[in-house]
Amino acid sequence: MASASLLKTSPVLEKSEWVKGHTLRQPSTSAVRCHPVAPSGLTVRASSYADELVKTAKAIASPGRGILAMDESNATCGKRLASIGLENTEANRQAYRTLLVSAPGLGQYISGAILFEETLYQTTIDGKKMVDVLVEQNIVPGIKVDKGLVPLAGSNNESWCQGLDGLAPRSAAYYQQGARFAKWRTVVSIPNGPTELAVKEAAWGLARYAAISQDNGLVPIVEPEILLDGDHGIDRTFEVAKKVWAEVFFYLAQNNVMFEGILLKPSMVTPGAECKDRSTPQQVADYTLSLLRQRIPPAVPGIMFLSGGQSEVEATLNLNAMNQAPNPWHVSFSYARALQNTCLKKWGGRPENVKDAQEVLLIRAKANSLAQLGKYTGEGESEEAKQGMFVKGYVY
Repeated sequence: MASASLLKTSPVLEKSEWVKGHTLRQPSTSAVRCHPVAPSGLTVRASSYADELVKTAKAIASPGRGILAMDESNATCGKRLASIGLENTEANRQAYRTLLVSAPGLGQYISGAILFEETLYQTTIDGKKMVDVLVEQNIVPGIKVDKGLVPLAGSNNESWCQGLDGLAPRSAAYYQQGARFAKWRTVVSIPNGPTELAVKEAAWGLARYAAISQDNGLVPIVEPEILLDGDHGIDRTFEVAKKVWAEVFFYLAQNNVMFEGILLKPSMVTPGAECKDRSTPQQVADYTLSLLRQRIPPAVPGIMFLSGGQSEVEATLNLNAMNQAPNPWHVSFSYARALQNTCLKKWGGRPENVKDAQEVLLIRAKANSLAQLGKYTGEGESEEAKQGMFVKGYVY
């Protein structure tokens, strides 16, 4: 595996350079390969972005901070807006996203924000670029680059993630716009198998995406989500997760992906949503950390867990349990609904509620910041924050 020390480097961008598209240097998109003398030799990819990728990954995986996932597609964002009685218009999406990125002091708890393409190029309601507002808060802008899930032919009603076609030029354009990391979500369904075909397809797609992202200056978030759907127990989730992550890292290595310049976004190891035997936060932590130790190299800077439909409080309690002792990686969060649910309801689409909604967002962000440090107690949480958000067959 190619380590950072083996790679050709270039000057690391200062904050002022990576925020604003018009001040960015023009990156080189070429890659130089050292061909081995013997067929069994190691191919080392020399990327001009090596140092920058490592720096970006470490900045996101910083103590007490995690990722705000606000990259819902316009259709999914429309469903969220409909839940509070708002029409799915660009103006309403803009207003909600402005609320999120401009919450005062958000950067104290949030190190990165994943954006949908519309948001990356969007301004706030005050006319400022969304990416500029994030960077002013010391938050690294990221971008969702996959094109969604489609049926996988030859499988047991499983899916695969599309979006590799044209990914390189799109990634280069996102970099110029200010994005510094990327996200690609594929899923694995336990009730439907998972079949060997589906697991291999998921792993290969993630590996190709990760290699293309790094070649264009974006730190790839590697996310094979193991869906909560099903009535299986926690042991079954553990076995499937081991298989999935073994395949993922095998193909990451085959594609010469630099482990020091990636982030992972795994599911926590929990029982299926319909399983009658529920697990405590300590059990979830024990199973999940056991999985990570068996499958994830310590070279990976950060593990940024998805919430996957857990309640806001449940996701925070489980994260806190995993941080009661030192880990080889930064163990943190990359939450969407588990950060935004009560915030959205508090806002309700009313301008006069923006400050109160931002306060709710900051409360959730701070709670997860404390959980990343292993200091969350759960005291004073509202009943609403304890409500589960699982949606069967959830589409992002």
